[in-house]
Amino acid sequence: MQGPLEILKKYWQHDTFREPQDAIIRSVLEGQDTFALMPTGGGKSICFQVPAMMQEGLCLVISPLIALMKDQVQNLSKRGIKAIALTG
Repeated sequence: MQGPLEILKKYWQHDTFREPQDAIIRSVLEGQDTFALMPTGGGKSICFQVPAMMQEGLCLVISPLIALMKDQVQNLSKRGIKAIALTG
């Protein structure tokens, strides 16, 4: 199984996580309840996308912003990552 940094490099072509992404991802992978408060553009999505790629099952993200959901799915799809947005 690939680690978080290997997934980041393979799919996003970044060599390191931004602060505090690494700590958030580790917390999620350890099964801890995790709250992350980050600014717009701070890299919140990677904090749930990377752990989702490391574990079996489904990652459900609920967002009130349809445009953001569509953008996220498009960006994941172009990286070869399966994703879908349900709106309506």
